[in-house]
Amino acid sequence: MIRADPTSAVSPSPPRVPAWAIPSGPVEHDSDAAFCAGAALNSLDFLVRSEPAVAGAWRQRLALKCAAAAVRLAGRSEDEVALRDAWYLRPADGDPGPAGNLLAAWRQLASRPPAIDTRRLADVVDLLGLRWDDGFADLPGAIDAVVRSGRPAPFAAAAIASQIVAVSPAAELLAWWCADFLLAQKLRWPKPVPLLMAQVFSPAFRTAGPSVKRVRPGGEEIERAVCLALAQGSDDALRLAADLSRRAERLVTVAPKLRAKGAGDVIEKLLDDDAVPSSLTTKALSRFGARRLFERLQTFEAVRELSGRDSFRLFGL
Repeated sequence: MIRADPTSAVSPSPPRVPAWAIPSGPVEHDSDAAFCAGAALNSLDFLVRSEPAVAGAWRQRLALKCAAAAVRLAGRSEDEVALRDAWYLRPADGDPGPAGNLLAAWRQLASRPPAIDTRRLADVVDLLGLRWDDGFADLPGAIDAVVRSGRPAPFAAAAIASQIVAVSPAAELLAWWCADFLLAQKLRWPKPVPLLMAQVFSPAFRTAGPSVKRVRPGGEEIERAVCLALAQGSDDALRLAADLSRRAERLVTVAPKLRAKGAGDVIEKLLDDDAVPSSLTTKALSRFGARRLFERLQTFEAVRELSGRDSFRLFGL
């Protein structure tokens, strides 16, 4: 039987971005956009530094959303469900495929501290289908220079994204990955929060006027667009955190009713990742035991089945 104190395992409700910091229409001035971004990031910063119990699942759920947008930008058709399948149902250490590699890049972003590491950046370049030798060898130095430049975090994120696309116009995915990486460095977050890639197709990155175009890194309106995207992205992230926190509270509340020996490990994994396969096995839990445990958690309405299938199921908050 699990013994858990819900009050110690689940954090208080996450803060929200003030309603006035989310523009309801076009924003004409960069200063106004920057003001919105600052207010939103302040709310997000409070949550990040509190390191809630659902921090792992929250970051990985945001990584999935960013990966889905990256897949769309790359001209592929996989959605979040297909990306989950590519990642969780692959053989151990197996290749998740091109779309799954995009997810791997954002999962890596969300799971490690934002320390500049040449090998790590080279791995991301490879996951995104690019070549390190195509002008990216100077990327670690470029990130470090922008971090040290003293620019406000949103403008620094826009600057590194623009620099990367200037090196290779085909590297927009890498540009947004590095923008979130750099943002975490500027704000001194323990781990990055995947935000910007998920906003690429949002109104924040659309030009005003009769001829609507998507604002890309290096464009005239990129700083304003990044500020607005961070305002909306922070609000989306905090709403997701609130939803996951409510679900986690339910999960931890029912924990004492679970008698499976490996239930504690399963709960920890559910709090730490986007999804957990029903076929999970641990030292204390067999595959059959895991299946029965997830069925019981479903009965308690403490988890959701995320695949929509009757077999090869995936569960999460």
